[in-house]
Amino acid sequence: MTDTVRNAAIGFGAGRKFFHWSIVLFLTFQIPLGLYMTELPLGTDKLETYSLHKATGMIIFTLAISRLLWAMFSTRPPLPRSTPLYEKIFVKVLQGILYLVVCLMPLSGWMMTSAAGYPLSIFGLFTLPPLIDANKALVDGFIRMHVMQSWILMGAIALHFAGAMRHHVLLKDDTLKNILPGKKQ
Repeated sequence: MTDTVRNAAIGFGAGRKFFHWSIVLFLTFQIPLGLYMTELPLGTDKLETYSLHKATGMIIFTLAISRLLWAMFSTRPPLPRSTPLYEKIFVKVLQGILYLVVCLMPLSGWMMTSAAGYPLSIFGLFTLPPLIDANKALVDGFIRMHVMQSWILMGAIALHFAGAMRHHVLLKDDTLKNILPGKKQ
C-alpha cells in the first residue's frame, strides 16, 4: 500500500510528509548559510549569499504557510495513548513555536530588507514589493528580532529532534516512523 496524500489515524499522509521534510531540508541549508554569511567581508560574495538566504527564506515561508493551511484541513494522528497530559501540552506548545517562528522569521527578514531599502529578489526571477517604506532607523530592531528568532528556532528544532529520538530510541513507538518518507499507512 502506498502513502495516501491526506493524513490517517495511524500516520501522516504524503502531503504532510512533503511539507515537513521540505522545510527540514531548506532549514538544514538556511541556518548554516545565515550563520556563515554574517562573517563574510563586504563584497560580491556577501551580497550574493544574502540574496540566496533571502530567496530561500521566502521558499521556507511559502512552504510553512502551505503546511499550516494543509494542517487546518487534515486530521492529525494522535500521540500514543500512554503520552501524559503535560507532554501533550508541551508538544502543542513546541509545535506552535515552530510554526510561529518559521512563519515570522522570513517576514522579519523581509521587513529588515525593506527598511534597509534593498530589493528582495527571488533568484533573479522576480522581486517582491517592500513590506514597509525604507527607514534606516528600524533596521537594527529588525536585525535583533531576526537573530532572536533564529536562536528560538534552533532551540525549538533541538527540542523537536530530541523528542523524536526519545520516542524512537527510548519509548520505541511509531511516532517518528509515522512522519518518515516511505512509511506506509
